[in-house]
Amino acid sequence: MRSVFFKNTSPSRSTIPPASPSRTISESLMDENIEIAESIINKWDSDSSAYAKVTSLFYDDRHEAKRYLNSVRDLQSAMKHLVKENSGSDKIVMAQNLMQLAMKKLEKEFYQILAANRDYLDAESVSAHSSRSSAARSSVSDFEEEDESEEDEFRFSSEPVSEMVRVSMVVMADLKAIADCMTLAGYGKECVKIYKIIRKSIVDETLYHLGVERLMSLSQLQKMDWEVVELKIKTWLNAAKVAVKTLFYNEKILCDHVFSASVSIRESCFSEISKEAATSLFGFPEIVAKCKKTPEKMFRLLDMYETISDLLPEIQSIFSYELTSTVRSQAITSLHKLGEAVSLTLTDFETAIQKDSSKASVPGGGVHPLTRYVMNYMTFLTDYSGALADIVVDWPLNLQTALPESYFGSPHELDESPVSLRFAWLVLVLLCKLDGKAELYKDVALSYMFLANNLQYVVVKVRTSNLKILLGDDWVTKHESKVKQYAFNYERMGWNKVFASLPEDPTADISPDHARDVFKKFSATFEETYKKQSSWIVPDPKLRDEIKVSVARKLGAAYGEFYKRNRVGLESFAKYAPDDLGNYLSDLFYGTGSSGSVSSSASSSSHSRGRRGGH
Repeated sequence: MRSVFFKNTSPSRSTIPPASPSRTISESLMDENIEIAESIINKWDSDSSAYAKVTSLFYDDRHEAKRYLNSVRDLQSAMKHLVKENSGSDKIVMAQNLMQLAMKKLEKEFYQILAANRDYLDAESVSAHSSRSSAARSSVSDFEEEDESEEDEFRFSSEPVSEMVRVSMVVMADLKAIADCMTLAGYGKECVKIYKIIRKSIVDETLYHLGVERLMSLSQLQKMDWEVVELKIKTWLNAAKVAVKTLFYNEKILCDHVFSASVSIRESCFSEISKEAATSLFGFPEIVAKCKKTPEKMFRLLDMYETISDLLPEIQSIFSYELTSTVRSQAITSLHKLGEAVSLTLTDFETAIQKDSSKASVPGGGVHPLTRYVMNYMTFLTDYSGALADIVVDWPLNLQTALPESYFGSPHELDESPVSLRFAWLVLVLLCKLDGKAELYKDVALSYMFLANNLQYVVVKVRTSNLKILLGDDWVTKHESKVKQYAFNYERMGWNKVFASLPEDPTADISPDHARDVFKKFSATFEETYKKQSSWIVPDPKLRDEIKVSVARKLGAAYGEFYKRNRVGLESFAKYAPDDLGNYLSDLFYGTGSSGSVSSSASSSSHSRGRRGGH
């Protein structure tokens, strides 16, 4: 701080001698400027005026404040003139003492305005002022013009101005006027020091209330439970948006406005106020990205990636100065590290699918837990397809073997979309794993049902989510055909004994003894197959109905011809009528395991038919 804080020397109040004929008009004017400055500066000197000690110049009388600033500028001009014309003049010492008193007063006023008007310098008010100022005028350095411009703005504005915004505009104009005056007088450092201390504390305090903590180390973060880290990430996601879009953005507007007279000052000032806090804020994601990777952490990593990616243009604009380049670098570094972490987590997710070691088969051939987990996980991932599209470009899939061309409907389209290729590959990894798990079933028919159920689950998830956009309609159509093929293989293997119990030509003439044996064999194999499959399950209603209708139609057609031609005289051996087969089959694929119900149902149905036939 300059000697203003170490000297209490009061300027001499002796009257300046009247101008002699030999003195120029310029000298007389300079003497008059010093005399006017002496009057108003001494009036507001806290050391010599009790009133000035307890009263704010800018709060008490704004017109007086204008005169004060103008007199300081005139005093500055007079001092320059004196130094140029007569560097040894005693008037220079007096003017210097007056200037020190003025700077001391303005420094105090600057501090009081900043400290007392925190609420009027909030983000909303500053932003509103910036919008109005940019539309109303260019930057104005003269306090009188500035103040009149503010008043004109209120007077002619077509939009209502809130009291908060009105006061904010006045406060910002006062701060700018003082800063311009002190900077012009060579006391810019004193002004900037006060501004930095107060505004930095406000920035730090705001981030604290947003939940932003001091940047912790990787070891500290890794010791925390993931639930705790996840809460910190959620807090960060909100804080980052508020900090960039509101806090830092408006802090830069305020700083640029107050110190508009000097590019170097406003750059230095904004840098010291915001750089440390912003660097710490954008450093948090980098620390999280370095933590141990697990699939459950993927979505929070993507949340942070999306947030920084969305905010990056604004970050680069707000922190565009060379002095704040470290903030831009930190944001870009965190974005890169998050992308790398997501890519590694995707690889770990794929590895986890391949290494799934569960040996227990799913009862009844239902949907495997791995299928549900993987498809639900991938469905959630599609919500981040934009971020993933950026990430997989930087970390492309490295396949040891190429994907089969038949796997895609439009391979050329997928070649242009690395993210589609990545999702397609993950689904293929799952389906290959399911092929291996199907081998756990000893019954071949049940293994086909397992494959049909799981592929149907996959297809439905793709069809009803954003995965369809990534994989395409052709993919869905081809895999729906695969489901039908699996279902057909189940029918063929699961009911082959029942179909084999009937003659190849059910309309051919055969002996009653042969027909009786066929009825007995058909009934036995049907009951055996029904009993075995009573615990099997098809969770998807559409697939379940399609399979049952298909089996009933084929079985009814083959058995119906034989039944009509050979049932007369053999009613006691013909337990099942063709029309009843569908009713029995309707009980299947719910996984209820109601064994033995066929025989009892068949017996009652047979007796009922016998009574109807006797009438």
